[in-house]
Amino acid sequence: MGKDMTKGHPLAVILKFTLPLLIGNVFQQLYNMADTIIVGRCVSADALAAVGSTGTIMFLIVGFAQGITAGFTILTSQRFGARDTDGVKRSVANGILLSVICTIILTGVSLLCMRPLLKLMNTPDNIFDDAYSYIMIISGGLVTTVFYNLFSSYLRAVGNSQIPLVFLVFSAVLNVILDLVFIATFHMGVSGAGYATILSQGISAVLCLIYIYLRMPALRPEKSHWRLRAKESRQQMTMGIPMALQFAITASGTMIMQAAINIFGSDAVAAFTAASKLQNLVMQGMIAMGQTMATYSGQNFGKGDLARIRKGVRASLSASAVYSVAIALLVWILLKPCLGLFFTADVDMSAMMPWAETYIHICAIFYIPLSTIFVFRNTMQGCGYGFLPMMGGVSELAARMIVAFIAMSTVSYPMACFCDPAAWIAAGLFTGISYIFVSKDIAKKLAPAS
Repeated sequence: MGKDMTKGHPLAVILKFTLPLLIGNVFQQLYNMADTIIVGRCVSADALAAVGSTGTIMFLIVGFAQGITAGFTILTSQRFGARDTDGVKRSVANGILLSVICTIILTGVSLLCMRPLLKLMNTPDNIFDDAYSYIMIISGGLVTTVFYNLFSSYLRAVGNSQIPLVFLVFSAVLNVILDLVFIATFHMGVSGAGYATILSQGISAVLCLIYIYLRMPALRPEKSHWRLRAKESRQQMTMGIPMALQFAITASGTMIMQAAINIFGSDAVAAFTAASKLQNLVMQGMIAMGQTMATYSGQNFGKGDLARIRKGVRASLSASAVYSVAIALLVWILLKPCLGLFFTADVDMSAMMPWAETYIHICAIFYIPLSTIFVFRNTMQGCGYGFLPMMGGVSELAARMIVAFIAMSTVSYPMACFCDPAAWIAAGLFTGISYIFVSKDIAKKLAPAS
């Protein structure tokens, strides 16, 4: 049930693996959008702004969880490519045990820091209580997020991108149903959206675990594997921590950007939230390509085939450029009709549209440099290089921070919107140069064996 990505035409192999990931990522964004759409239409525009104002914090804590679990599974991908069956099982067991420890720490820190963090981000007073309730529920249920991402990453590590898609689609449908039940029927407000998200992700995690144990013997550890091992722990933490920090650093930059957006009031926050949800949806092809390249490069690095890695990078960059142009046109066309989905009929859309249009129009022309980040970053991470991708996150943070402070000091909304493109340009240049260095370094390491 796995996929050997060390054989076949690189572009065909990459696109075939990417498509299920793209569909899965889109469904994940759709059920995230369901929270905001249902909250906006069934509660109020302020409630929508409350959920939206926590988006960057969610990106921080959920991204950290995604990063560290993805890092834990890179070792699995490399050992699968090297045909090390026992090593695969040891890495799975060790990654699960490490994830338990990380979940406890991450949950505790998130719960303790949330109130001061919302205050630091200039969260408007009229939406503060709803924002706090929503994000505390998400933080308390981080165990579901961590283990869904861990188990689905293990499946992708051995080339199986179809089964995580099936479970994710099921979870997305369930999330919408639970949103309607909790919010529209039981009138639980933003808290209902939080509980719906956690429950649907938890069910996905359980389904992934059941599938692994019933259908994926290559990923099923035996009794002797269930202990923390120094070698595996060191390798997994070496890859997991930089990937988690890279997410955290990037998220810190988006939080600073959100703080700049927040000073323009709840209307601007609500419109920005709706526009960014649409943008996040169309960006999923780039993210899926990055996820594919992590598995592709991991397996081929395990085999020692640098030439094939380079061919894959060239193919994925070409495909990503075409995709970037297409979605830039798409998001310009869809913005106005899609924005109306988030608000009730009594909301003045003529007041919302300028905020949303400014953000989308500034961002869309910079999608190509954004797409290169995912290719270069994930390729390096798949080969076991964590530091340089993390520093790419630092370059994003620096760019967003500089532009956000300028925006706040000049009270310029367009400048606040430019935070994202500035970060994409900086990180695209940094990761592209870093990939060249990494490629040469891999060639030196493999030279004695060739």
